[in-house]
Amino acid sequence: MLNKIAISLILLTTPAAAILPPLPNLPNLPMFGDFNPNQLRRNFNTFVNGSQPDFARESRIISEIEDSIVDGDVEYLSLKNGRKVFSIYMQSEAEKPHGGVIILHNRGHHANWNDTIHPLRVGLSEKGWDTLSVQMPILDKHAKYYDYVPIFPYAHRRIEAAIEFYQKLGIKNISLIAHGCGAHMSMSYLDKIGDKAISNFVGIGMGATDYQQKLVKPYPLATLKIPVLDIFAQNDFAGVLRLAKSRKPKLNSKSKQILIADANHYYQENGAANRLIDEIAAWLTQKH
Repeated sequence: MLNKIAISLILLTTPAAAILPPLPNLPNLPMFGDFNPNQLRRNFNTFVNGSQPDFARESRIISEIEDSIVDGDVEYLSLKNGRKVFSIYMQSEAEKPHGGVIILHNRGHHANWNDTIHPLRVGLSEKGWDTLSVQMPILDKHAKYYDYVPIFPYAHRRIEAAIEFYQKLGIKNISLIAHGCGAHMSMSYLDKIGDKAISNFVGIGMGATDYQQKLVKPYPLATLKIPVLDIFAQNDFAGVLRLAKSRKPKLNSKSKQILIADANHYYQENGAANRLIDEIAAWLTQKH
């Protein structure tokens, strides 16, 4: 079921059964029960009154993990609206680091999440990259993909702050790595802002939504000029695997699609996270 945020959006913007005209070249999304997701598309990448992250839950999560950070240092990034966002910075010990990566976690988790995120930020640092894992906006634990779409613009501010963090350090080779809903948020950012500020994009498990919930807007892969690594697991969610086929033709000549064998969406199997890190590190250091 949709949570209170999405329900408020419905009441504020459209009658429950209304069918909005499609955007140019995009067919209407099917109704999801009484909910019309086409209004989400109409408001895509804009701030909607009544829709905001669960800042209280985010604060609780940060207070639980902040003192347990062993690998790396806590950094509070300044946002343009005056807020600060939690992140974890780990400087590579390499004599000449390759550059900096920004890591965005999956839906409802945090910047030091044990599955995927902690291994990535530590493992890539060991392979010569500075890493900055950024806390993404979250909602309550029952929220679904359609609930998250209205808060994507809050993620834009956090991505911009992470880029500015590296720029102030004089790091120009900046890569964006995003998992699950983090990929939705980063693709939303690239759709709105463009790709001029980053060198590469890595999407892990892109396209994961929820049962009968469709991507509100297609990823802007065909418009991106930077290299893109579309990486996913052999036992990933069905939606990720299905959409991978349609994504591949849209990737530019500098981009690549990689499947990680014997792994699921969270790379929890023995050795799966290490294989994910090895593939990403090897691709990032290539000349595209």
